[in-house]
Amino acid sequence: MSYTLSGFEGKVALVTGAGRMRSIGRPIAVELARAGCDVVLTGSGRAADTYPADEKAAGWRDIESVADEVRALGRRALPVVSDVRDAAAVERLAEQVLQAFGRVDFLINNAGSTRGGDRIAATELPLEQWHRVLDTNVDGTFFMSRCFARHMGELGNGGVIVNISSIAARMLAPNTAAYATSKAAINALSTVMAGELGHRGIRVNVVAPGMIDTSRMDDVPRGKVWDDIVRKHIALQRAGTGADIAHMVVFLCSDQAAWITGQTFHVDGGHGHAPRR
Repeated sequence: MSYTLSGFEGKVALVTGAGRMRSIGRPIAVELARAGCDVVLTGSGRAADTYPADEKAAGWRDIESVADEVRALGRRALPVVSDVRDAAAVERLAEQVLQAFGRVDFLINNAGSTRGGDRIAATELPLEQWHRVLDTNVDGTFFMSRCFARHMGELGNGGVIVNISSIAARMLAPNTAAYATSKAAINALSTVMAGELGHRGIRVNVVAPGMIDTSRMDDVPRGKVWDDIVRKHIALQRAGTGADIAHMVVFLCSDQAAWITGQTFHVDGGHGHAPRR
């Protein structure tokens, strides 16, 4: 029996929110390419002057840089600026992907709203912050899943949808009304769609990351503050990396996960189970 993951040769993966240098989307795209996929990478087209200092220093070019990494692995890459919040833009994206590759096999809904002014009590939460988070996280996941599941069904090859959620949907912490609600909605949508799409050979699962060391978390100071959070909350005593999440995503897309659908996998280093000291 071989334990090498299989089922990727000749397949096409689409990863949203794939442009940041320190991220979850980038390693997902790279590891799917390493497994054997051609990869479509989408990003929001963020302005270069908004990049973190390390991206500016590295001459980072968002999804174009990730596309170069995919090509360096001998796979085709298609970087596309697209807005997951816009249903019409999602339809145009699908047309572009099918024209370029003729198929889509794996959809990874990774695009998410940035951390910002939504992290306050629900009674004080501005409506624009509520909609900013829900529009990207919930509508974006729904529009992408709805559109690409239709195409997967029409193509008749089956497929896999992996939605990136968060342990926030389980923790339901104060001051996370918009974010936690959006991630809980992603979990629910994924379970519903798994039941609807199984007869077409389309599997739908969720990966819910814990504390991942990415640029998204740069509002939390590294050093003592960061280390104290890790020590107090994470059993494995380290923050996760984008690669930790990518490895689970690749597994869920593989033949070895062919009988897994409608599930939520918490990849969090044992968050909430750290030893008391």
